[in-house]
Amino acid sequence: MQRIMIIGSPGSGKSTLARTLGERLDLPVFYMDKEIHWLPGWVARPEEEKPSIVARIVANEKWVFEGSHSKTYQLRAARADVLIWLDVPISLRLYRIVWRAVRDRGHVRSDMHEDCPERLDMLPEFIRFILRTRRSTRQKQQALFDEAMCPKFRLTTLGSVRTFLGSL
Repeated sequence: MQRIMIIGSPGSGKSTLARTLGERLDLPVFYMDKEIHWLPGWVARPEEEKPSIVARIVANEKWVFEGSHSKTYQLRAARADVLIWLDVPISLRLYRIVWRAVRDRGHVRSDMHEDCPERLDMLPEFIRFILRTRRSTRQKQQALFDEAMCPKFRLTTLGSVRTFLGSL
């Protein structure tokens, strides 16, 4: 495993798994929100800039790249030698998102761009986004998973994540 692509919906544990895999396998870790999506101050990067940044990252020989920006799935999947889909229940994801927002309020998480601190005032809209897009996002992830030609893992519970990590 030299190039690991991790997908999953918000709150599924992508960043935590990516960080853990990076540490265990001595691989550089790239976070979609930090490297691609957000600029300082919660400004969204223009869509037309994202593919070239993703292409530069995946051109590297080693990486763990987490994130679910579906417009770049094919760029990342073409170079990945392992695909991991964190397909955990929405109840767990929503719990994690709320807990993370409260826990990290006012602080910048390691998987976020500088000057993007957790803000409680953004939480209601983020939850609405998750609820509004949950079916279409899952369909895109399922399609990518089904089409992937590399070894792939669909992890649906915390136990399956622990078992996967234990197998490394």
